[in-house]
Amino acid sequence: MEEIDFFLDDAKSSMQKSLDHTIHELSKIRAGKASPAMLEGLIVSYYGTPTPIQQVASINNSDARTLVIKPWEKSMIQEIEKAIKASDLGVNPQNDGEVVRLNFPPLTEERRKNLVKQAKNEIETGKVKVRAIRKDTNEALKKLLKDGISEDFVKKGEAKVQEITDNFIKKLDDTALAKEKDIMHI
Repeated sequence: MEEIDFFLDDAKSSMQKSLDHTIHELSKIRAGKASPAMLEGLIVSYYGTPTPIQQVASINNSDARTLVIKPWEKSMIQEIEKAIKASDLGVNPQNDGEVVRLNFPPLTEERRKNLVKQAKNEIETGKVKVRAIRKDTNEALKKLLKDGISEDFVKKGEAKVQEITDNFIKKLDDTALAKEKDIMHI
């Protein structure tokens, strides 16, 4: 039975990682207010080397719709502006020689609906990953039959895997509802 517990713990751990990754990806989707997480993945050229923006500047909120980017070196302001203009953020950077400001306009109803679709796609991707983990775990449990583990233990293990899977799918659904509510809130 210890072997089955190992597979269950492994499956639970992998599903938690998938849930955490999905939540992280959702944090990048704008929900009415600006967030430094929106700039994750934005790459700037730091003396010719592609570098994440978080490594060349501090990013903070000055209010709900404005991000302030303060580069460690003033010479990086132009590179930061260039990276923002080339991104799909849909905002024009403004600089005063010290910092770059990003003013995010209020979301339109159509844009909110598109963001909800984007969030649902992220959730669905998370569900697919969780189901793939369930499938792999069940296949590994079935291989234990050849090692002499009784069929009853394997069936119990598969039932527990399904229970764990259902739990994580519910967490993903709850996360989707919360994100949708957050996006549609004006």
